[in-house]
Amino acid sequence: MKKKLLSGMLAAVMAFSLTACGQKGEEAAPVSGDETTSAPETQAQNETETAAADNNTAAPANDTIVVSVEKGLEGKFSPFFSLSANDTDVVESFTLYALLTDRVGNPINHGIDGETREYNGTDYTYTGPTDVIVTENDDGTVSYDITMRDDIVFSDGEPATIDDLIFSMYVVLDPTYDGNNTMYSVPIEGLDEYRSGMAPLYQLLVAAGEDNTDFTNWDEATQTKFWSEDLPAAGEAFAQSILDYCIANGYNAEGDPVEAITPNWGFETPEGATVADFWNVIVEAYEGDYNAISDTEAASGSLWSFLDASYAVGIETGDSAPNISGIQKTGDYSVRIVTSELDATAIYQMSQPIAPLHWYGDESLYDYDNNSFGFTKGDLSGVKAKTTTPLGAGPYVFKSYSDGVVYMDANEKYFGGAPKIAHLNYLESAEADKVTGIVAGTLDVADPSYSTDVAKQIAAENGFSDDEWDNFEGPVIETKLIDYRGYGYIGINPNNIKVGDDPYSDASKNLRKGLATVIAAYRDEAIDSYYGVTASVINYPISNTSWAAPQTTDDGYKIAYSVDVDGNPIYTADMNGEAKYEAAKQAALGYFEAAGYTVEDGKVTAAPEGAKLSYECVLGGGGQGDHPSFLLLKNAGDALASIGMELTIMDYANSSDLYASYQNGVAEMWCAAWQASSDPDMYQLYHSQGSTNYYRIADDELDELIMAGRQSTDQTYRKSIYQAAMEIIMDYAVEIPIYQRSDCVIFSSERVNTATLPGDLTPYYTWKAEIDKLEMK
Repeated sequence: MKKKLLSGMLAAVMAFSLTACGQKGEEAAPVSGDETTSAPETQAQNETETAAADNNTAAPANDTIVVSVEKGLEGKFSPFFSLSANDTDVVESFTLYALLTDRVGNPINHGIDGETREYNGTDYTYTGPTDVIVTENDDGTVSYDITMRDDIVFSDGEPATIDDLIFSMYVVLDPTYDGNNTMYSVPIEGLDEYRSGMAPLYQLLVAAGEDNTDFTNWDEATQTKFWSEDLPAAGEAFAQSILDYCIANGYNAEGDPVEAITPNWGFETPEGATVADFWNVIVEAYEGDYNAISDTEAASGSLWSFLDASYAVGIETGDSAPNISGIQKTGDYSVRIVTSELDATAIYQMSQPIAPLHWYGDESLYDYDNNSFGFTKGDLSGVKAKTTTPLGAGPYVFKSYSDGVVYMDANEKYFGGAPKIAHLNYLESAEADKVTGIVAGTLDVADPSYSTDVAKQIAAENGFSDDEWDNFEGPVIETKLIDYRGYGYIGINPNNIKVGDDPYSDASKNLRKGLATVIAAYRDEAIDSYYGVTASVINYPISNTSWAAPQTTDDGYKIAYSVDVDGNPIYTADMNGEAKYEAAKQAALGYFEAAGYTVEDGKVTAAPEGAKLSYECVLGGGGQGDHPSFLLLKNAGDALASIGMELTIMDYANSSDLYASYQNGVAEMWCAAWQASSDPDMYQLYHSQGSTNYYRIADDELDELIMAGRQSTDQTYRKSIYQAAMEIIMDYAVEIPIYQRSDCVIFSSERVNTATLPGDLTPYYTWKAEIDKLEMK
């Protein structure tokens, strides 16, 4: 999805994802600050009274914890098909995953008996549902032996066995699977043979085109109905979901005409436009590329999700293996996954949901020995039918979702013991209501976008002065700051900022380095102004939370864009701010001259062919400059203007315009943020085939380094590989690392027993990691 991408456990098996529902000004899903949120007391109380009546006991007043979740729940509460970060927050509360990670994101290999690891001077013991033993075999293959506990029970009382995990794996590896799980990327032996020779009907129809005359795999009536009726109807529903999203998130009001809403999604429609007109505008903009439309413009589900389920059923088009030879059942509670080669990211893909076969699948269709795995291959309709009525073995049990509230009860059968808090509610909350919701008692836990203004607001609610904003343990609100699992950056499209026709020539690199040198010089001042001490400037394109991030003590560590065109350091230790800015301008002039610009009397006066004297950077600051990089771009623009180069800022009021500008390759420069996973694999962002390589880099050496990094589990070796890869990226000058900020979670000091929170929270080990142990006061 373009607007909101998966986070949490499933994101842990992805290399990187676009930030979802994050800090203001970043590449975040739009969140309205104008809507008010009704208090959930009445609904929660009714739910509590009903539960008490059912159990014939009186429920205590402190038996429910209410947690904020961003507005825009889609109701896709499936461990297989949840798409948004919001829905996935809910899914993780009732789902048990086969592999857990520690506080630095490393896998827990011995979860059954528990594994003790030191972090920040404290020993922590981690337990989980499985042991996962990795063996590098002599023939180059790698085996992942997974052994499950034998005492796991689903919340409905049915025991969990290895068949449930095998079933889950076959779901996400099915040829027609269209969720966000990426286990298919692992080189499992026999996987390609199993997935070949079959594709969903809609995919084949689109590939064949409206004028197809080959009716080997479907009849002419099916094709005619698809193109004349069903696809247009799905397109209208898809377009309507975009309109609904804009209204739900406060960009428009109920009753606004179509033409007033579509600009908030980056499309202009004529006066009096219908939903069908909007759909036709989208199709025209994408020149009929329906797959691209679905991948890029989805607001609440892919285009294909609006088709009749029959179109998602797989059609056999050739030979296909009956099973995946690399998934080998070895016992009632054990399975071996064999990969054809070593892939450092594969271990994280073992973190699949242990989902109940008896609920999501069909037990009569499960016969491992005869290649039947709980559903008909190519038909996941039965699994999808349970999307809004989920079941799992996690700490909580899903009960219902209505009026913006998800209601959950403690799972009395949870293998780690029933949670201490009887009820968990997720309440959709606007950004503006998060701090005030804690104070008013409508929320117990919230995650406001953290800035100096929010810090001062929290201080005021605690009765502190502005100067005491860093007193995080107040009588009303307790604040926990955690390094954000990602970083903010400024991207540069080399196809749009270049000299001549070659975006990778030395001249083109020097042009971009000249711009980057000046911009990088103003990072400290701007980030300090926006975030205070809760963020820091970074110098490499990687989150500081990663073990692969270069440290200041590492050999060769250097400040980003801090050398001149001859490779000499620009700055000295005794330079003040003004001297630093002047040095950056002089270095930039050297780069511009080397790029072929005419430089006279300390100014650029003429550009070489293919280059310009003016460039633009786009960002999403709500049209009001509310963005951590706005001030640095303004100051850098003033500095560049003084030497003859213009840098303008386009501040989009609507995030969709920002997304489209750089994803479609239109933007020259843009501001956004990446969210990182536990593993620092760089494939998705920087490999020539990477799905989010918005820099359009195609470098054989870089590709080889990225693949080499995947083919080792030695962290020291991999860190050196990624260091070399980052040097290439910086040499291309396509990304300027800006900042590492803090995520914020706030708790009601009056209602939550914060002493029962896990110690040493990290991006990889959040407060929810031990939600079963959390207590209310």
